[in-house]
This record gives sequence, C-alpha cells and structure tokens, in this order.
Amino acid sequence: MLGFLQGFSYGLFMTCLPWLLVGLANPRLALAFESPSRWQVWVRYGLVVPFISMLLWLTSLWGGFGPSLVGWLAGIVAIPVALPVERTLRGWLARRREGRRQALAAAESRRQRAQQEREAHEAGLAVLDPAKPPQGADDLVLAMCRAKQGLLDVNRPDLAIQADRLYSRYRHVLDVLGSRFHSGELAFERSRGLVAEVCLGAVDTLHTMESQARGVVSVDGNFVRRRLSREGKRLSEEERAALVRRLDLLVETEQRLDAHSARIESALTVLDDTAVAMAQIETARPQASVTAEKALEDLRRFVEGADRYARKD
Repeated sequence: MLGFLQGFSYGLFMTCLPWLLVGLANPRLALAFESPSRWQVWVRYGLVVPFISMLLWLTSLWGGFGPSLVGWLAGIVAIPVALPVERTLRGWLARRREGRRQALAAAESRRQRAQQEREAHEAGLAVLDPAKPPQGADDLVLAMCRAKQGLLDVNRPDLAIQADRLYSRYRHVLDVLGSRFHSGELAFERSRGLVAEVCLGAVDTLHTMESQARGVVSVDGNFVRRRLSREGKRLSEEERAALVRRLDLLVETEQRLDAHSARIESALTVLDDTAVAMAQIETARPQASVTAEKALEDLRRFVEGADRYARKD
C-alpha cells in the first residue's frame, strides 16, 4: 500500500507541469469550474496538487518500500479521471441549486400572488381567476383572463393585478350604463362599444407587458448582483461586462414595463371618468309632479296652518 502511494505521488507530481501548461492555454480543459480563470489553474496545479503529491510521498517514506508501477500509472491518470467526475458532480450540484432556486422563486411568486389577491379583495377589486372565468363572461373578460394568466406564467403577479383592476372598472362602468340606459338604446350600445375599445387597448398593453417580461424571465437579478458583489475582483473583464449587461437588460425592461403600466393607468382613469359622467346623467322620468323644493315649501305652509283644521267645540 505504501509502495502504491509512493508511486502515485510520483505520477501525480509528474503531471502537474503538463496540466499547468494546458490550463494556461485553455483553463476550461484543466478545470471543471463553470468560468475558470488562469489564476485558478496556477493555484491548483502549481500549489494544491504538488502539495498533495508531496504529502503522499512523505507519508509513504517510513515504510521503506519502493514505488510501485501500478501506483505510478494511477497517479498519471488521476487528473484525467478526476476532471470528468468533478464536472459531473458540479453539474449535479448546480442543477440542484437551480431547482431549489426555482422552487423558492415559485413559492415566493405564489405568496406574492396570494398577498396581492388579499389586498385586492380588501380594496374591493374583483379578482379574476383565469382557470374559472366569471359566469357569462364575454370575449373581453376572457381576453383579460388570458392576459392575467400570461403575466402569472412569467412570474409577475405584481403586473397581473392590473387585469383585476381593469375588470373591476369595466364591470363598474357597465353597471352604471345599465342603470342609466336600457340595453336596446343606441346610446347604451354606443357607450358600451367605446368602453370595450378602451379595455381592448389595455388588454393589448397587458399582452405586450407579458412578452417583454418573458424575455428576461430567466435572468436572476439577485444572483447577478450577489456574484458581482462577492466575486467582483476575481471576475474577468469579459465576464463582468456580461453580468452588468444582464442587469442593464433588467433595468431597461422594467422601465418599459413602467411605461406600459402608465398606459394602463390612463385607461383606468378614462373608465373612471366615464362612470362619473354617466352617473350624473338623469334619464329617468321624474315621478313627482312638482320639484322637491316646491313640495317642501307647500308642506311647510300646510303645517303652519294646520291649526285651522282643528275641531272647535
């Protein structure tokens, strides 16, 4: 056993220089890291591996046995065998971390969605369930459901709530129109058509927001920031530029999403203005033959002269 270790240390030490030269030429060939650098090659094949081989050699000296051929051959092939094993292990660990990260992100997304739905309920918003559209929903409401589901699919429940707000305004405006006009009147159909056009424009904006959010759904901004903060000095210029560009993409996308959110707000304001304006329209025929002020004045005069009708004995 000691002879094997002694031969292994000789073979391992002999391979340090060739692997060091290969790693300096192309670090990916000599290291199993995701983004290896040349200083890591120096550390491994100039310090760590020679130290391990020297330690094994010193450990095997006290036995007095000579190096074995099998140990020498095992030391020569140790690094070529260890590299694929290390790559496989690191890949498995990376996939495990990514799966855990996605699970945490999905759980956080569900938590945010539940929180926003609770806030929507407390604020009096009508919450759309894309899986179960409201009974008797028209094509416009179904389009709102599809837009909300698309935003939920890209893990943006903060944007999906815009569909709930739009649906609440749409339903409120229709209720106001129904209370002021009959469904067969031309004014009702005209007003409803204009309201539907505004809502369809807002739904198109929601779909645009979904498309832009989908473009950066795989970019983890928190991971990029952590890596820049922890490994900023060790990263190459090319890698640092790539990470910074990812953050720029996130910022640019958020700015575009904010601009689209402003358009949604404008549509909601128009719907609110419509509801207020329609609520001020008096279309019903008055049931009283006189105005309320005239009736109050007549009643007051009657009360003042009511003592004239008292029976006199």
